Amino acid sequence: MATGRKVGSGGHRKRGLAGRGPTPKAEDRPYHKAYRGKQGSDQRHAGGGQGSHGGQNKGRSQGKGAGADWVVGRNPVLEAMMAGLPIKTAYVAEGAERDDRLNEIFRYAAEHSISLLQTRRIELDRLTGGAVHQGVALQLPGYDYAFPPDLIADAVNDESKTGLLVALDGITDPHNLGAIVRSAAAFGAHGVIIPERRSASVTAVAWKSSAGALARVPVAKATNLNRVLQDAAKAGFTVVGLAGEGDTDISGVPGADGPVLLVVGSEGAGLARLTRERCDVLARIPIASDVESLNASVAASVALYEIARCRGSLAE
Repeated sequence: MATGRKVGSGGHRKRGLAGRGPTPKAEDRPYHKAYRGKQGSDQRHAGGGQGSHGGQNKGRSQGKGAGADWVVGRNPVLEAMMAGLPIKTAYVAEGAERDDRLNEIFRYAAEHSISLLQTRRIELDRLTGGAVHQGVALQLPGYDYAFPPDLIADAVNDESKTGLLVALDGITDPHNLGAIVRSAAAFGAHGVIIPERRSASVTAVAWKSSAGALARVPVAKATNLNRVLQDAAKAGFTVVGLAGEGDTDISGVPGADGPVLLVVGSEGAGLARLTRERCDVLARIPIASDVESLNASVAASVALYEIARCRGSLAE
């Protein structure tokens, strides 16, 4: 018995093992490949609720996500080509099954000198993050953003037309961004300014919504949008914010015949408090009382039209 006590651990080994329990299953051990497989399965089956934005379907159609600068799938690729989106590289998977739509892509690419780079399907899967690309994908070049001071200077110094800029305060939908850029081009704006944070960026979706206007109207990113509004005011711009409760009708904005910087608020909350304080005028667009508000891009288009009409700059 004495010998047993000398060679024993005095209970320390037993206490050290206490509470550890049985060895976890492989799928419950973070560093085991079975664990990663289980996590992926759980994520695929999660979602579908109101807060998921269609998580399951998105996962099936886009995989990890093709990225904002990618267009994947036969219909989207053909539409992007026909819309004149800038193309960095166009890919087609080796052995892609031919159908009428793929034949149209080949024909359009040949007629417009668009090179299609043939690659292995597994490589195209990797490039597009596992998206369902149907054998074709386009990568757009990174957008070259302008600088807000340059847009202000260009608008002030343009002798051919009066300065007009559009600033977006928290527009997060790239469809709206593209549509606003399209309206800015239609009504002679010198450029669009967006904040670096909490804002939609120039993506494939924005390019398509702009109908090519992004190639003609520069977009600048501002580190501090309120400072840009201050700089524009110092340069002689009347800063006009769109607000449903504004005191001034958009058709009667003072200073509309001079340089104007139009500020459009976010889709939900509208203009932020600090942004409102930087505006010289808060203007409203009269609408029927049973309609709460206009879509941000529609409101921007109406306001730009009214400014152009006031200036007499609309094309006959």
